[in-house]
Amino acid sequence: MDYIMEVMPSLISGMVVTLSVFFWTLVGSLPLGLIVSLGMMSRFKILQKILGIYVWLMRGTPLLLQLIFVFYGLPLLGTGIVLPRYEAALVAFILNYTAYFAEIFRGGLQSIDKGQYESAKVLRLSYWQTIRKVVAPQVIKIVIPSIGNEVINLVKDSSLVYVIGLGDLLRAGNVATSRDVTLVPLLLVGAMYLMMTAFFTYVLKKIEQHYSYWK
Repeated sequence: MDYIMEVMPSLISGMVVTLSVFFWTLVGSLPLGLIVSLGMMSRFKILQKILGIYVWLMRGTPLLLQLIFVFYGLPLLGTGIVLPRYEAALVAFILNYTAYFAEIFRGGLQSIDKGQYESAKVLRLSYWQTIRKVVAPQVIKIVIPSIGNEVINLVKDSSLVYVIGLGDLLRAGNVATSRDVTLVPLLLVGAMYLMMTAFFTYVLKKIEQHYSYWK
């Protein structure tokens, strides 16, 4: 018990970094994902192609590779871009998750029957009233389960920042394990990840229940 109390401060400090990466990735990638999805559905063919290639690249290559490229690769290309570890992690994560959220939002928007837009016009609803009162509630209900899966994946994927030396929860556990030659820190790390995923799963279920009235 004394040992657990001894290592907990460093693990909690690492968990703060993990949650910070998680939070800012969501803040950046959710709205960007919506914007990209709208761009992919626009009438501009060139924009569709560019965004389609972007989504294909982000979804077709490992997040770990993207993270290494942003932190180690950009300086080697002579771009003059040298990002600190934390900022590099956020850039890689936001770019990656934006692509996934874009596909989720696109699928949700495409599932809405075009007849509903025509009905809204008959009722003399403006474009934004149609989006807010007719389209948005249905899209939210449709995409919540898929977004929830990505949110839980993000909690676990955040451990990848360890490879660029960012002091997250996993790194804190590995340092303590190597120093003290015991698996206790890693077991605590596992328990803390389970607690985080359980909490966010609970929150997402509550959100899903909130929109379950919309049939």
